[in-house]
Amino acid sequence: MFTKILIANRGEIACRVAATARRMGVRTVAVYSDADASAKHVAACDEAVHIGGSAPKDSYLQWQRILDAAKATGAQAIHPGYGFLSENEAFANACAEAGLVFIGPPASAIQAMGLKAESKRLMESAGVPLVPGYHGADQDPHMLQHEADRIGYPVLIKASAGGGGKGMRAVEKAEDFAAALASCKREAINSFGSDAVLVEKYAQRPRHIEIQVFGDTHGNCVYLFERDCSVQRRHQKVLEEAPAPGMTPELRAQMGLAAVAAARAVNYVGAGTVEFIVEQPPEGGMRFYFMEMNTRLQVEHPVTEAITGLDLVEWQLRVASGEPLPLKQEDLRIHGHAIEARICAETPDNQFLPATGRLDVYRKPAHVAFQLPGEGRGEGLVRFDDGVREGDAISPFYDSMVAKLIVHGRTRAEALAKMDAALAQTRIVGLSTNVQFLRHVVASPSFAQANLDTALIPREAGVLFHQDKVGLNLAVAAAVAQTLLIERASEGQDPFSRRDGWRPFGLTVRRFDFEYLGEPVQASLTYLHDGALQLAFGETAGLLAFDALPADNGTLMDLRFMGQRQTVQTWQRDEIVHIFCALGAVQITEIDALAHAGEAAADVGRLTAPMPGKVVSFAVQAGDVVKKGQPLAVMEAMKMEHTIAAPADGTVAELMYAPGDQVAEGVELLKLQVA
Repeated sequence: MFTKILIANRGEIACRVAATARRMGVRTVAVYSDADASAKHVAACDEAVHIGGSAPKDSYLQWQRILDAAKATGAQAIHPGYGFLSENEAFANACAEAGLVFIGPPASAIQAMGLKAESKRLMESAGVPLVPGYHGADQDPHMLQHEADRIGYPVLIKASAGGGGKGMRAVEKAEDFAAALASCKREAINSFGSDAVLVEKYAQRPRHIEIQVFGDTHGNCVYLFERDCSVQRRHQKVLEEAPAPGMTPELRAQMGLAAVAAARAVNYVGAGTVEFIVEQPPEGGMRFYFMEMNTRLQVEHPVTEAITGLDLVEWQLRVASGEPLPLKQEDLRIHGHAIEARICAETPDNQFLPATGRLDVYRKPAHVAFQLPGEGRGEGLVRFDDGVREGDAISPFYDSMVAKLIVHGRTRAEALAKMDAALAQTRIVGLSTNVQFLRHVVASPSFAQANLDTALIPREAGVLFHQDKVGLNLAVAAAVAQTLLIERASEGQDPFSRRDGWRPFGLTVRRFDFEYLGEPVQASLTYLHDGALQLAFGETAGLLAFDALPADNGTLMDLRFMGQRQTVQTWQRDEIVHIFCALGAVQITEIDALAHAGEAAADVGRLTAPMPGKVVSFAVQAGDVVKKGQPLAVMEAMKMEHTIAAPADGTVAELMYAPGDQVAEGVELLKLQVA
């Protein structure tokens, strides 16, 4: 076994690998960029080496610096994690040439499976079922359009060297193909250095089911069952679970054997995932087709660990050091059900726009940092994998994922309940996240009843987006109660410092101005002579009562208003009150009228950058007449492209930047003269 390894990655996967290495007595070396100088993964390792600037191309993709760091620190092997260099055959070869062990498959396997078109042809010869499509070398746009027309719409354009949902576009009709192809190629060249694509038939209501495989250098290869990864947005996974609901033992064996055949076809060593599209035709049964093989550890590997009781990173280290697989196929068993939720910095209600900012508040559910059922915890695991701490910043340089929440139960229903409870205890203030959206997905009829396919999110849009589970009554009551509790905490012994509304005659009435879900709300609080408080707004009026509860941070209270009683926790940042309770989370703005005196109305005709990033292209020029909804510009941030559309009919007055420019959030990209 190795005595020291270098982890060529960052964030939660670097922390995850370091946890297993520490348990095994293996020392670790972290690498970090300028942006990550104080990152959690740096502290999680025994040593750390700075390798460059904040952008991945200046640091985590600079493999010579990584190799130099490994040699300088005496590391014997490099664990690539996932993303960055994990599926780069040139890097795997460079490791071998430098006398370092690449903790992953042989470079030849990465190369064979790295190009989707080549891997399709290889799988066809191995007898693995394929989706109808075009996987050829001719990349002429007209020819690709012809092939798409031949296959029949809808089709899926995929970057041949891609992965992780990037460089992928679904096209519903022929007239949209050219624009989708151009966008796909741009994203592919930026993410993978190649703009080659393939075109496949886009299956209707498909499920995305993948098989975890593992091979060693002694000719052994097993499959560690399946994961259902059908719940996706922008072709990127949101929730994953194992085992796949509705999977029969017969189909599991067929898919497992097909996955092993795929791995053996490339002499695979280490952890890998064979991904399949699974269709349920009207006549019944299931059909599966090979989609791709990811030649690395997957983000969702913890659900496999939870149902098998195995540590897949430990298996990686043992196999890479030359040991045989710890278990044979007949020794592997499924125990219970596990679900993983990816917590991301994004705004689901605004097309999942990535968010940046500081984790002012970062409170996690009661969990274990890393522990498997086989280590004595048994059923009911709650695990939280992350690479950040409270106070850290989420930057635009890297992926938007903040953490992974993994739960395990004896049954799927038990796992669902544990997931919702754990998400309810996850409290983040400082930037927008998808935590509440994840709760909505878990509670949605389709997910709860395991009616799964890759279109679940758009199909359930009515119950997933723009949902307020807390409600106006509770939000206003919580914001008012928080203000009163903060005031009481500042009171001194002097009776004149008390703020209880007492007066010798008449009643004290206070006014509160709020903005809730974009609408103004004016509330009045009346201090009654018996000490009670009456809160009124709109047509709502009732007695408000609350008691402070002990809290190490924020304001925690037992709140009663209009027949509702909830334990509520609040944090206030500037004018925004962040409210968390068992029902969900919401924000309400408590407006200070004096602070806004003299402010002008919002500028008209200014189009600003919704996030920090790079201007990819403009679709218009100064003087162009545009219609509402027409694409104007494309920005790239957090490895994804985002199209900015015209908010109204008008004429483009001026472009403020050029393609390739880096811009800050909120800067004006172009001026639009509204018609």
